[in-house]
Amino acid sequence: MNRPERPARDASRDPRLDALVRGEPVDAFAVLGRHGATIRSFQPGARAVTVLDATRGTVLATLECVHGDGLFEGAIVAPDGTTAGYRLRVQWPDGEQDLDDPYRFGLLLGELDLHLFREGRHRELGRVMGAQPMVIDGVAGVRFAVWAPNARRVSVVGPFNLWDGRRHPMRLRVEAGIWELFVPQLAAGEVYKYEVLGADGDRWLKADPFARQAELPPDTASVIPGPQAFAWRDAGWLAERATRQARNAPISLYELHAGSWQRNDFGAGGVPDWDQLAARLVPYVAGLGFTHIELMPVMEHPFGGSWGYQPLGLYTPTARHGSPEAFARFVDACHAAGIGVILDWVPAHFPADAHGLRRFDGTALYEHEDPREGYHPDWNTLIYNFGRNEVRGFLIGSALHFIEHFHIDGLRVDAVASMLHRDYSRKAGEWIPNLHGGRENLEAVAFIRELNTVLAERCPGAIVIAEESTSWPGVTAPVAQGGLGFAYKWNMGWMHDTLQYMAREGVHRKFHHDDITFGLMYAFSEAFVLPLSHDEVVHLKKALVAKLPGDAWQRHAGLRAYYGLMWGYPGKKLLFMGGEIAQEREWNHDIELDWPGLADPLKSGLQRLVGDLNAAYRDLPALHRGDCDGRGFRWVVVDDTANSVFAWLRFAPDSDAPPVLVVCNFTAVPRHGYRVGVHRPGAWRERLNTDAAIYGGTDGCTGGGNGGVHIAEHHASHGYPASLVLDLPPLACLMLVAA
Repeated sequence: MNRPERPARDASRDPRLDALVRGEPVDAFAVLGRHGATIRSFQPGARAVTVLDATRGTVLATLECVHGDGLFEGAIVAPDGTTAGYRLRVQWPDGEQDLDDPYRFGLLLGELDLHLFREGRHRELGRVMGAQPMVIDGVAGVRFAVWAPNARRVSVVGPFNLWDGRRHPMRLRVEAGIWELFVPQLAAGEVYKYEVLGADGDRWLKADPFARQAELPPDTASVIPGPQAFAWRDAGWLAERATRQARNAPISLYELHAGSWQRNDFGAGGVPDWDQLAARLVPYVAGLGFTHIELMPVMEHPFGGSWGYQPLGLYTPTARHGSPEAFARFVDACHAAGIGVILDWVPAHFPADAHGLRRFDGTALYEHEDPREGYHPDWNTLIYNFGRNEVRGFLIGSALHFIEHFHIDGLRVDAVASMLHRDYSRKAGEWIPNLHGGRENLEAVAFIRELNTVLAERCPGAIVIAEESTSWPGVTAPVAQGGLGFAYKWNMGWMHDTLQYMAREGVHRKFHHDDITFGLMYAFSEAFVLPLSHDEVVHLKKALVAKLPGDAWQRHAGLRAYYGLMWGYPGKKLLFMGGEIAQEREWNHDIELDWPGLADPLKSGLQRLVGDLNAAYRDLPALHRGDCDGRGFRWVVVDDTANSVFAWLRFAPDSDAPPVLVVCNFTAVPRHGYRVGVHRPGAWRERLNTDAAIYGGTDGCTGGGNGGVHIAEHHASHGYPASLVLDLPPLACLMLVAA
């Protein structure tokens, strides 16, 4: 006759079990599950627990409640000695439930995963950390893994266990500081958090730093993601991506905030989802000729008023616009329309919300302990500790996840200047010098170089753009040559100088001529993007058209001329949404763009001009092949301060494409019979005139809109052997192509 074996020890005498019931730190795997012939299970509120053979369903043991709070224990009856697989049948006050025991599963993460994570070199953290649905030993469930090396206890909690941190304590893999647990029966869509008993004794509910899906804010829980398979249709796009994003390619970015582009007729709350944006935004952007969409951060963030620049979910698109699968469909739709997708990405800092990364395990884990290194006074945020391998790996893993998993074409890295300088926005005594006594953040420099090296190796054709406002050398130089390795850098100096120039009254511009010319002193020192970004149309800075002087016609004419300057100037282009329709008010993230304003011909004309500028930029190699090459630019008229006229030639290096002449008149006075030197005689066809009637202009002076042809004579001027005689419209820009 088979008799149940006696428990290994009297449960009531084991202090570890009392600690488990009280939620105190204890190695749960040492006391729960099967140990020899003894099985223990903690099921608070259960009336009875029976152990079943997982295959036959026969009873192996009836467990005895050995602790009033729901700790059950018993000995296995094993007729044939096969007790490797078992299940638990739990009797609850309202019914019966069969469960697989989380504490019968062995180690989950492999030694290589732990080793690479510890070194910061794991490049697929999106499939290793966080909540991963999977099948182990024939049992379906979810594997959880989170980094919290100094925590005293970490538990998975959610509605499935009544948010009770005692029920699912995790196992610590000491060698990497990672806590892991496989919870059977959980499925996609369940919400969860980690209950962390920190090193400081405080207990917090933390969202998963590696979550791939999250609740809709203001709720803050993480969500177990569904199957990650997606039927991508963009193989052709990816094959061409490197060519489309090269320095000699036309790149024109439409920067936007997904929640406020359009919103009034999108149902409750008015915020569009990714499918609605794909249906409306994609054809709109394609119709205007932009090559890329640049999305302000879509990584999950608790406060909408941060516009995404204070994210906590670096592995998940925000739930504000739908599921991760919907976001993938949006990217795929962009690629099908020939549009690349760039994401703003924020590795510089993170918000201090209690459910986030702040003191995640009771210590300064992701951030620095000393506020002189770990606190951002400008944004009331915390600074990542780039000196920790695991933090660098976490951030690089995020970048890879969005580029590899969601087929993103590149990242625009926010606030690079704040990363590079330890004294950024700090007074003397408020920052700590580096080991050499300098102000450079050497750890951040190493992180940036590693980031760009890894992305270049793993994601060929993807680009990384720096939002960097200082004179740091070599931002876009290769890492192998001592640079930071970015593909492009925002030209903040150009944006500041030219906007300052355009904001002046026309009669005063002659005294500030160098606001336009100075940028060419360094235009080819980096590979630049010319940005007219969201930062310039918020915080009382006024909308672009509102910055300009004069009456309504002069302001719109001036903006048209400014766009002509920008599209004719060397550098890739970026325009924030609303700029193409001359929106009068500052951008508000809670309100859609002022689309009714397009009833005004001045605004609809400007919108048409933006489309035609993009077409010219794309169609004329001279306007884009030399964006980052000094051989592609020559001044013609650089010193006519009295008339505020500028002229230059654009060439396509290493190509026989015809050159383009750009002439700008930034006064409201037409200039008749204005002579402009060119490098050769012959016909020049007018490709674009920002004063054309179709754009809201007057067709003044040239009288032919965009179709005129002008003949360059053998008449030397401005140091060139030939010249054109042009009539320059007021507040206008002309582009002429050598025939």
